[in-house]
Amino acid sequence: MDGVKESTRRSHIAVVAIVACVAYLNMLFHKNKSHISSIISEKDSRRDVVRKELMYRIETDERIRGVLLMGPTTFMKFVTLLREKTFLKDTIYSSIEEQFAKFLYVVGQNESTRSMGFIFLRSGETISRHFHNILKAIISLQDQFMIQPDGNEVPPEIFDNHRLYPYFKDCVGAIDGTHFRVKVSKEHVARYRGRKDFPTQNVLAACTFDLRFTYVLPGWEGSAADGRVLEDALEREDKLKVPNGISSYIY
Repeated sequence: MDGVKESTRRSHIAVVAIVACVAYLNMLFHKNKSHISSIISEKDSRRDVVRKELMYRIETDERIRGVLLMGPTTFMKFVTLLREKTFLKDTIYSSIEEQFAKFLYVVGQNESTRSMGFIFLRSGETISRHFHNILKAIISLQDQFMIQPDGNEVPPEIFDNHRLYPYFKDCVGAIDGTHFRVKVSKEHVARYRGRKDFPTQNVLAACTFDLRFTYVLPGWEGSAADGRVLEDALEREDKLKVPNGISSYIY
């Protein structure tokens, strides 16, 4: 009997010791977890401060025009337009202002996702997602900004300029082609390599004489002739409209 009691007593001691160890380890775990959470929270807080300081400079410093190719006043007006006229919304983590600034950084300075992640302290996935959100929103505004002239009135920039009027009174704008660098798969590189040493798209664009774009046709391979691109622009469903014949544009 004494042996059974001793064995039982030792078993109880072992159980108590195990419970005590588990409790201690659990305490250490939660203590470290709390400490780690505190460090992460502090780090996120510092990142938020850096981003807020950066956005303050973007929204107030005129020197940002050389980086974003847009001054603070125009920047804020466009943000207001995006907020009112598109599907974009502020999130708890990123405002439309920040998303738009990233977009302008990329297109204005040809910055990579990695560089943008360093500047704005965001992940590459976040930078890419915000870029495409802004791109889709801007494309949705095309009907508001890209309005083709109907030729019923002489453009004021021609009518009010004695060097142009009446010689160009029947002209509604100018068209030209340009090449934009693109990345394509190896099997398609030859089709996109034309006059440049690298693959490009041959893009046709039309604008008025006050330098406002009224039509853009992207997508053609860099090897495509300008005449072929123009022919497609005049025949496709969303075509370039020429009110009074081809002479209505200067090419």
